[in-house]
Formats: sequence, C-alpha cells, structure tokens
Amino acid sequence: MGRLDVPRVPYLTAASAGPPELVAEILSRRKNGLLNLDRMLLHSPALARGWNGYLGAVRNGLTVSAKLRELAICSVAVLNQADYELAQHLPEFLAAGGTEASARALQIPTTACEDKIHFDAAERAVLRLTLEMTRCVQVSDATFAEVRALLGSDRQVVELVAIIATYNMVSRFLEALDVNMAGEGSAAPDGAA
Repeated sequence: MGRLDVPRVPYLTAASAGPPELVAEILSRRKNGLLNLDRMLLHSPALARGWNGYLGAVRNGLTVSAKLRELAICSVAVLNQADYELAQHLPEFLAAGGTEASARALQIPTTACEDKIHFDAAERAVLRLTLEMTRCVQVSDATFAEVRALLGSDRQVVELVAIIATYNMVSRFLEALDVNMAGEGSAAPDGAA
C-alpha cells in the first residue's frame, strides 16, 4: 500500500469537491463526515454519485445478513491486502456479531474457510465463495451448491455474489490509487488540495 501514506491523486476537500448537493448526498450516508475514499471519488462527480447510490444499496438494501455481508467484505479485503477496506469494515463485522477471535482467524483466508471453531457452516461457505471469486474468478459447482443450500434463497445467493464482486472492485480502486487512512477523521484531508 501507499508510499508514505500519500495517495497517487490528492484528496479533494468537501469545499472543493464539486456540487454541494452531491457532497450532501454522500454525507447523508456517512456517520463521521467524508472518508478519504469519498474525497478521491469526488474527482469525478458522476462516478461519486453512482458509487454512493450503488454502494448504499449494497450496504443497506439487501437481504443478506449484516454479519455475512461484512464477513465477505473483510475476507475480500484480507485476500486483496486492502488495509483501508479492512479498517473500514472490521468494526462493522464486529458490530454485526463477529468476534475478535473470528477476525483474527480471517487473516489466513485459506484456513478460515475450513475453521469450524470460529465459523459456522454458512460462514465457511461464504468464505469459500469469497476465496474462489477473489482468487480464481470462477466458482466451483460444489461451492456454489453449498452456498445455495445454506442461504436458502436465490435472491440471497445473487446478493452475496454481488457483495463479493462489488468489494473486489472497491479494493482494486483503493489499492490502485493508494487511498489510505492517513488524516481520515481529522482536519488534515480538508486542508489537502
């Protein structure tokens, strides 16, 4: 990740980010102000608007449980070595019922998907699906059948696949631009160009 915690493209400030109504839309989805991710996306208002709407739906409009959603997202972050993504979503995983022990077990994704101590059958299936989608792109028939049987509805299977695919996109965006935690939550990013 990043060179000296400096992104490859400077973060925009809320004041210089473009359409105020767009910044307001993004802020309505955020608890603690703009993230560095938002400050990067705002270089392209159309991209920021689409991202905000789409990710808002993925985070808040699907039927997959918050715990399974955040488990998949954290697993994608670990697999892609996307530290920023993990830092944003690990607290969400813990708030949704994940444990510190299961969070530690996630650090070795190839064994986490077989870990019967920290993960139940549905969680292990989600971890296997995430591993296959992230590392191989193609998913084995056995893994797909297991996920389908454990989730119980085609809607949740489709949503889970979309969550994993979406957060692979997110981690690739973050890593290519070196978006990081430096200055997030402080006044520093608002002073950036």
